[in-house]
Amino acid sequence: MVGAKIIFLLVLLYHTGKERFYKMATTLDASNLTLNKVKALLKFQSTFNNSFTSLLTLEPLTESEQQELEEIRELFDSYYGDGKISEGQIRFLFLAPLLKLAGFYTPRIKILLEEKIADILVEDKDKLIKGRMDILAVNREIEEEIEITPFWILVIETKNSTVHQMEGLPQLLTYAYKSLENQPFVWGLTTNGLGYQFVYIERGNPPVYQLLPELNLIRPDSSIQLLQVLKAICKKYLNTSV
Repeated sequence: MVGAKIIFLLVLLYHTGKERFYKMATTLDASNLTLNKVKALLKFQSTFNNSFTSLLTLEPLTESEQQELEEIRELFDSYYGDGKISEGQIRFLFLAPLLKLAGFYTPRIKILLEEKIADILVEDKDKLIKGRMDILAVNREIEEEIEITPFWILVIETKNSTVHQMEGLPQLLTYAYKSLENQPFVWGLTTNGLGYQFVYIERGNPPVYQLLPELNLIRPDSSIQLLQVLKAICKKYLNTSV
């Protein structure tokens, strides 16, 4: 069960001139929110994509990158063997080095910890989505004081990676949905430290998300592709002057 809390409010919206009045009808705890509920509320459709190369150009890793990746993999294996891996450890011991190795640590890119979801009004269902949840927003400035968020990363609260990374997909989709107002697509990643699930989300009527192949940090070949994917996302959508 994902520990993060997002509150979903059913509201009746009234307009009188320029004023708005919200009347709360029902409060739901998002810890009980299923993927099907999110899909129904935000009208998402899903599809499977068996190849990263249909969306990204994956480049070979250098010898030094492979060596650093092996060190991250061995460190994770050590913590995993001890049976003690928290959300904070995943974020700072494993995810942060991966992002640095992939090229995300540059002045053009800002990595922010978002704690509050932007309000989402679903007018035809009289629902307002609100709430709080820790998620990493990877932003790129395109003009002065204007930023886009092409990449959202959700680290699942879990003990020793016992909760599958797909458990974070409903919350990840909810966050990414708001980003589609300002850009035609967004990448998402949900992880428990061991498994990494990438999602490519496109704006449309209805919006569509593609589930990419699941990757694993401690399998050498899979971890290499994991770093290749992170590098490709960084290079194509973030670390660029365009």
